[in-house]
Amino acid sequence: MSGDLSTLVARLEAVTARLESAADKAGGGEPADLGALVQGYDEVLSDKVAEFYKLSTKIGGDVDTQAKLVKKVFDAQRAFIVLASKSKKPSTEEFAKLLKPTSDALSEVQNFREKNRGSKLFNHLSSVSEAIPALGWVSVSPTPAPHIKEMVDAATFYMNRVLKDFKDKDPTHDQWVKSLKGALNDLHAYVKANHTTGLVWSKTGSISKAGTNISSGLRKVRDDEKTHKNKDLRKTGPVPAKPKPAPVVAPKAAAAIKKKPPVFELQGKKWIVEFQENNKDIVISETQTSQTVYIYSCKNSTIQVKGKINSMVVDNCKKTAVVLKGAVGTVEFINCQSMQCQIDEKVPTVSIDKN
Repeated sequence: MSGDLSTLVARLEAVTARLESAADKAGGGEPADLGALVQGYDEVLSDKVAEFYKLSTKIGGDVDTQAKLVKKVFDAQRAFIVLASKSKKPSTEEFAKLLKPTSDALSEVQNFREKNRGSKLFNHLSSVSEAIPALGWVSVSPTPAPHIKEMVDAATFYMNRVLKDFKDKDPTHDQWVKSLKGALNDLHAYVKANHTTGLVWSKTGSISKAGTNISSGLRKVRDDEKTHKNKDLRKTGPVPAKPKPAPVVAPKAAAAIKKKPPVFELQGKKWIVEFQENNKDIVISETQTSQTVYIYSCKNSTIQVKGKINSMVVDNCKKTAVVLKGAVGTVEFINCQSMQCQIDEKVPTVSIDKN
């Protein structure tokens, strides 16, 4: 057993022992010191997660920008765990509201990848985008730990691409991949040891103070820090001034605008549906909770997702209907017009944003 693994196991055993001891003192059922759960999460943040931030800053560019968004997700999740340690389990509706800061921060990470498909470090951005839904474990029951493992598997495809692209070139990128995977493995071990059947909530705390405590560990995100409101973060630059009208020139016959070919395919763990027009028969029937769906620039079409997925982004679509069974994470509509959405089961958050 390696030194790193031995240290991790020892740390988790110590936390588990503290929780079991506290449960005995409380007469069974609930640990008397739920703060130990927060402490265990802090230990995850201070190890590989912190190393991931450091290496992302070293690589710089889009990787550093996205890592700062990742930090918001982890910070939001910490605040959520603090809340759970002080409050009774809320209703399903209230739970979704309390989880919204985490869901919104998670969506920012994924949207940053989608807005920067031309990035030279796109495989890095994709590794993180595919991995970050692991933090949706708080809404998974009765066994949330396997969900994290699924997200690690989903991100491995892009992690391997990073390793291949920078093999024998820059060891920083190899270290970056190891830190990202290590952070997720640490999170998996923490959840498996402490939240075996789902997020642990207090049995003695008050439900009424839940609504005020969820934001206690967070600072307000300014508009200039939101990727959908700050074009600098999307590397598109400022909106240019409206140019003066140019002289009218008769168009050449060969200059007719060509429509982009429709796309409907599974890329790794992501279903891609793009440039579909007047197509009412798009059905995604074979799905997994580790998969995401990205729908872009579709018009007058219908997309049906028969199975439960991780998350969905619908971007720049018009007069299009989406029928979804359910999702572990967020369903987000960006810059869409005249849309219809039907959700048969449930999703934690539905976000609608027009740029």
